[in-house]
Amino acid sequence: MIEFLHTYGMMFLVGSWPNGPIGGFAGTLVLAALGLAGAFPFALLIGVARTSENRAVQWASMAWVYTFRSIPLIMIVFWAYFLLPALTGMEVPPFSTALAAIIVYESAFLAEIVRAGIQSLPAGQVEAARAVGLGYFQTMWSVQLPQALSNMIPSLLNQFVSTIKATSIVYIIGVQEAAFSAQQINSIELTGALRTYLVLALFYFLLCALLSRLAKRLEQHLRNRRLGLAI
Repeated sequence: MIEFLHTYGMMFLVGSWPNGPIGGFAGTLVLAALGLAGAFPFALLIGVARTSENRAVQWASMAWVYTFRSIPLIMIVFWAYFLLPALTGMEVPPFSTALAAIIVYESAFLAEIVRAGIQSLPAGQVEAARAVGLGYFQTMWSVQLPQALSNMIPSLLNQFVSTIKATSIVYIIGVQEAAFSAQQINSIELTGALRTYLVLALFYFLLCALLSRLAKRLEQHLRNRRLGLAI
């Protein structure tokens, strides 16, 4: 196992880089981070719309959330893979295809985190803001969102962990990330597939366990801070 890690460790971490595109777990982290960053502005709008007093806006945002939370990521990846070239009239790189699919998919999950963060705030704050003359958008922007975003941080980090694991499916369209590197290593070795995928699982476990631990510590820190402010 030590010899195996010595031979293929860097391939697991960065893929063929610097002789080719960055891949491995570095590629996984880049794809997951860009996916969440790209999805968050849409999720913010959809999440706010979920709390809107306008029924049409509320139903439209609900349809988006329930539709894309109910469809497996692999289906959205295939849709993006075949639909984007048809819409743009040109070949779309696999990384961009996967990124577009992840943005659409994650926007539905992040929107629910935004909605929950907004609705978890005490109703009295909204009433007080309205009492001093602030409108809906002023209250949302100045009072609700700043507090809700702070409370969302642990949930966003947990969603990042879920996104890291979800990206493993995009190797099927040739995106160079951790699962793609494992497949390449398995093709080189020809035997020992169990060892290759055990190492892959170990890398995923260590990375996700570290991030999950960080999310729990952040959640505890925010809880202690709220208790301190309450006292």
